[in-house]
Amino acid sequence: MTTAALEAAGVLPVELETLSLEVLEGDVAVLRIDRPDRMNAQRLVSFYEHGAAARALRDSRVRALVLTGAGERAFSAGFDLEEIDQLTAMGTMEFVRFMEHATKGVMALRQLPFPVIAAVHGPALGGGLALALAADIRLASPTAAFSAAFLKVGLSVGELGTSWHLPRLVGPGVAAELGVTGRVVKAEEALRIGLVNRVVPAEDLFDEAVALARLIATNSPGGVRMSKRAIQRNQEIASYAAALELENRGQALLAQTEDMPEALAAFRERRAPRFTGR
Repeated sequence: MTTAALEAAGVLPVELETLSLEVLEGDVAVLRIDRPDRMNAQRLVSFYEHGAAARALRDSRVRALVLTGAGERAFSAGFDLEEIDQLTAMGTMEFVRFMEHATKGVMALRQLPFPVIAAVHGPALGGGLALALAADIRLASPTAAFSAAFLKVGLSVGELGTSWHLPRLVGPGVAAELGVTGRVVKAEEALRIGLVNRVVPAEDLFDEAVALARLIATNSPGGVRMSKRAIQRNQEIASYAAALELENRGQALLAQTEDMPEALAAFRERRAPRFTGR
């Protein structure tokens, strides 16, 4: 997509080497891990670019983001082992600083104010798994395969938020098994254990993800953003009373927007609402 087209959508200028970004009709953005010749394996610079892309999108008019891998072979095969020597050559504090940058990038995607839909085809391994888990919703093709492959290079499942996300999706017992074996979970098992929302034919995967994003975009921007915020924050607090407080604040704020009376008027008049996000 041209720079002018991205600017028209309110997306800030951003230079990306290993990712690509476009905006489709309906205020739906698509962020691709764009190294199809390497099964979308991620380089060191990729982890910085996640955060850069998220910052470019955060205050745009985008209403939902589809996160996927370029080409037909993989979502992301994890870290590119051609650069593994650069990791092992780092001193302890240098590695800590790199990991802090890497985790900030994944967190920035997770904390985008609109929903993120991961469309997973082929392997989502290691860092690829972490990216898929950071999305709000995961769709998978029958070729999808998930693994905490960090173990295969001597690291642990405690990487890029995986040890936090995984037990919340599949439960602590299943997460423990996957986290200490690194075994591959294929699409149908991923659906059965709650790792993905649904499995769709490979040829339909991208279109299904975009259709879901556009369905989300038919709702009020404020309502969607507050819904995402409530769901995420309430995973992070243990108090029922605090959860109710968060919900109450969000609903009180939304009741003061222009979109709520517009939604009610549209319902009464049997027409589609014209949301402004104000």
